Amino acid sequence: MDRTVDDQGGISNNSTAELLVFHPDPAKNTGKAVLICPGGGYTYLAMGYEGEEFAQWLVKQGITGIVLKYRMPNQHDRIPMTDALRAMKWVRSRSEEWGIDPAKVGIAGFSAGGHLASTVSTHFDSGKSGTTDRLEQYSSRPDFQILFYPVISMESKYGHGGSCRQFLGEKATEELKKEFSNEYQVDSLTPRAFIALS
Repeated sequence: MDRTVDDQGGISNNSTAELLVFHPDPAKNTGKAVLICPGGGYTYLAMGYEGEEFAQWLVKQGITGIVLKYRMPNQHDRIPMTDALRAMKWVRSRSEEWGIDPAKVGIAGFSAGGHLASTVSTHFDSGKSGTTDRLEQYSSRPDFQILFYPVISMESKYGHGGSCRQFLGEKATEELKKEFSNEYQVDSLTPRAFIALS
């Protein structure tokens, strides 16, 4: 197993976010990849059991596991979302080098990381032409999503209060809460999801 650390400066300008890439044995490589968003209530990242350990399990299945060390929002919702959307584009931009099929790139998340993964799955773009930013030409739409005990809603009666406050801030409007309550954002383009709760 090879472990690569990529500075994410090209993914999210002026960030300290990182990608930790775990490559499978070339003989077992399926061409699939999963971008992993660890949880932590948008306060910290559970990088071990919700990040690197899951990536190592994926590698044994012949799947490239890519752990996203995203920035905390500190009540600015666009920060982790920007990191994750750009990371999806970054993975596709490196697909040939990493032996990944760009049509088999999924996203996974745990708890608040599950909210981030479902946010990417409902707020993606298909790539932009005519831009000087090479990464923006790639799609940020995951081909599938894997959500482990995810925070999905930002509404007070359903959501996790701490994650909501950290993500949206103390004075979030009902309109903003609904925008990031991803159960309302599902449409025909939303990638299929595997959801696990226990």
